[in-house]
Amino acid sequence: MARSFLPTRPGRGPFAPDFWRSPLRGPRFTSVLGVVLLAGVTLVFVTGLLSYAAYNPGLAPVNDKTPGKGILGFYLFPWPTDPPWLYRLTQGVHVTLGLVLVPVLLAKLWSVVPRLFTLPPARSLTHALERISLLLLVGGALFEFTTGILNIQLDYVFPGSFYPLHFYGAWVFFGAFLAHVALKVPVAFRNLRRMREGTGERPDGLVAPRPGPPTVSRRGALGLVGGGSLLLFATSAGRSFDGPLRATAVLTPHGGPEPGGGPAGFQINKTAAYAGIRAAETTEEAWRLTVTGPAGTVRLSRAGLLGMSLHSAALPIACVEGWSTSDQWWRGVRLRDLAALAGHDDPVDVYVESLQPHGAFRRGALRANQVADPRSLLALYVNGEELTADHGYPARIIVPAAPGVLNTKWVARLTFGDL
Repeated sequence: MARSFLPTRPGRGPFAPDFWRSPLRGPRFTSVLGVVLLAGVTLVFVTGLLSYAAYNPGLAPVNDKTPGKGILGFYLFPWPTDPPWLYRLTQGVHVTLGLVLVPVLLAKLWSVVPRLFTLPPARSLTHALERISLLLLVGGALFEFTTGILNIQLDYVFPGSFYPLHFYGAWVFFGAFLAHVALKVPVAFRNLRRMREGTGERPDGLVAPRPGPPTVSRRGALGLVGGGSLLLFATSAGRSFDGPLRATAVLTPHGGPEPGGGPAGFQINKTAAYAGIRAAETTEEAWRLTVTGPAGTVRLSRAGLLGMSLHSAALPIACVEGWSTSDQWWRGVRLRDLAALAGHDDPVDVYVESLQPHGAFRRGALRANQVADPRSLLALYVNGEELTADHGYPARIIVPAAPGVLNTKWVARLTFGDL
């Protein structure tokens, strides 16, 4: 009689082969999740790089939150102003897709957890590289998704600034991801081909040697993962739209009602009180805009700005946390007209400073192509009414396709020149 060498009882620790008893685990289940993550994570990574480029970090030190990035900034390029909804699209996809992939990522990690406990740790050089890439991949994925979710919830409980942590973490994670893909994609597609052909499944270190009784089929498990992703989509994507859908976005920041109604009833992140703006600083008597350039320094009151040629533009606002508004009607003075007032015949870069006393983005820089766009305004009105204090009264920047934090509110000074 053939003799079984499997233990008669389940192992008592995770290093025992039959400790992991779920009958769901297997190469096919893991391969399906892996192919979804291959496409999804790649898109999340690319849109994340685009988000970083949108800040124009190579323009001025105040825009650059990762000054030690070195060659990791090889791809940076001047961010365009067309289409005006570009950042709204790329960042909306980045945040929403990142949330949608959470159930897929967790299921994938669950499906391969036995491999983290296989002994010996390395059977060959290839196996050692695979194990190292797997550890970096798991750690990087958990770090990136955790910090990203905390950021969109405005919960900055992690040490240090979000921007360098997320940026460098993304490169570590994606490097491990590429290494793992190179090692595992051929295997994944072979497993999927066997699934279509109905051939047997090879253990591949994932199939339980002594599986427990099934409580759900693999198809049902994949359906549960997909349902979780759809639920996250339904409860987060609404922040990129207007109307009733916004109320469904309970998992993204400010998931409640809009801030009031009327012309100013659209999304903001920081109120004037939160930013430390005192009402006494923004009165007609106290506030002046300082404009500096080759022609010298000009100080303009709000009445002085209203005496200049005013123009209108319909532009959205989109924030790094993933929310955005539809087009709002802005009216004010073109930035290129203010550049001309400062003595520049052609539009140039501009350094913008706010009345806000503290905060990472109380100062920012815009490129010459952004200043040159006729829709780029120092806005004084929105939707036919004066700006409210929370929307940047007495004047704010609005630029097509720029991240929300570069649309500086409570503007106090504009310095035009090459940066």
